[in-house]
Amino acid sequence: MSQMIKVGLFATVCLVILAVLIWKIEDINPFQKHGRHIAAVFPTVAGLDDKSAVRMAGVRVGRVDGIGLAPDGRSALVKLLLEQPVPLTQGASARIANLGLLGDKYVEIVPGPPAAPPLPDNAVLSGTSPVTFDEAMAKLDKIGDSIEKVTGAFGGGGNIGNNINSLADDLRRTSDEIRALVEENRANVASTVRNFDSLTDTLARELPRISADTQRALDQVSGIIAENRGDVSASVGNIRDITGRLQTSVDNLNKITGEIASGQGTVGKLVNSDEAYKSAVATLDSIKAGVENLSGTIGAIQRFKMDLDLQGYLLQHQQQTFSNSHSLFDVLIDPQDNQRLYKVGIAVTPNGTYRTRIDHVTYTDPSGHTFVTTVKDQVIEDKLGWTALLGFHTSPDYPWGDLRFWGGLIESKGGVQVEYPLNVKLRRPVWLSFEAFDFSRPNYQRAHLRLTAKWQFHPNLYVLGGYDDPLEQHSFFVGAGIRWKDDNLKYLLGLATKY
Repeated sequence: MSQMIKVGLFATVCLVILAVLIWKIEDINPFQKHGRHIAAVFPTVAGLDDKSAVRMAGVRVGRVDGIGLAPDGRSALVKLLLEQPVPLTQGASARIANLGLLGDKYVEIVPGPPAAPPLPDNAVLSGTSPVTFDEAMAKLDKIGDSIEKVTGAFGGGGNIGNNINSLADDLRRTSDEIRALVEENRANVASTVRNFDSLTDTLARELPRISADTQRALDQVSGIIAENRGDVSASVGNIRDITGRLQTSVDNLNKITGEIASGQGTVGKLVNSDEAYKSAVATLDSIKAGVENLSGTIGAIQRFKMDLDLQGYLLQHQQQTFSNSHSLFDVLIDPQDNQRLYKVGIAVTPNGTYRTRIDHVTYTDPSGHTFVTTVKDQVIEDKLGWTALLGFHTSPDYPWGDLRFWGGLIESKGGVQVEYPLNVKLRRPVWLSFEAFDFSRPNYQRAHLRLTAKWQFHPNLYVLGGYDDPLEQHSFFVGAGIRWKDDNLKYLLGLATKY
């Protein structure tokens, strides 16, 4: 099997795997029912992501299908796709909940009353958001202020004696009111005393029986203690042994703390030496500076946006059928500074790499004389080409739009590229590309040019076609590709961390 067929099979397998992954992530399934759509309005959806789970009674019944601002501009409108048939009636509501203390956020649907009318499609539910960490801290601050006010009021700004006198006056007035209340309810008090007398008479009759029952219980307890006297003695011995060991440990701790206080040992020197303290503080400052630098570096890396692109197309030479294929895998890196772009990748091209081969051929004429001649020819060896480009792009607000200029290596040859989005009457623009590279081709061949038109009809899928090498080989081509955006990569990494 030739290298070209192996690389083609490898690229096909990669395309199939990426297509299946995108199929699963983007829920592209023409044979599956789309389910039922409703919406919910929340004061805030901080931490809730698109495609988050929608649950009812903890069971997943759908997913979030879009997040945006409500028409009032002060709340969030969340579109929900219910993938399972669930009974919803008028009066249903929604709330945002967490899977555990640090789990992902999801939307919990609370069904309405069972006797209420069914909820129509595309209905809008009222939603509630959980208390955020900042709100909880604000409430704790308010509680602290309230406690401070209460303690300040008790202290009276330092005049504790007056406050105590005031408290004594309040207690005196309360006792007077209780005394008056007792006078008014003297008859009730007398009835209560008679009830106590009746109770004491009952206790006098029943007390002998209660005493007998208590004596029998004490006898049983004494029997149990007598039967287990050996175990109790062993337990007491164990307790005594543990107490002795604890005393030894306390003595050791006292000895260690005494040595530290006197400056003995490494810890004692560290505690009592100013130089050791200053050295430790300097070390902590160095660690803090290193952590801050590391945090800055990680923050800069997180600002980068990365897209993966895998494409392939077939080339048709003049008066020939589709016989050659071209595959490309590259990574587009956007630092999001509104100026620079980076692109690296690898291409499998039928043009290959040209090399001058020198062969020494030995000939023998009819008379028996031999002589050696040198033959030079051009051969194609390596069919893998590397791409490494540095690009600059203009702002979409400019009259000519998002125009991109690239320079660097194209298929392991020096070259340049220009890309321009052509706004036509389609959902997404058609990107036009012009490439010029390999300016030193053998046999006096002219530079390699390529004109490409690409239309991305889906966020992750596109088709392309164009004209390759119009100065020499005159090849038309057509193909397709898959683009995996930065959001897809982050979503896939999130799934990987869950499982």
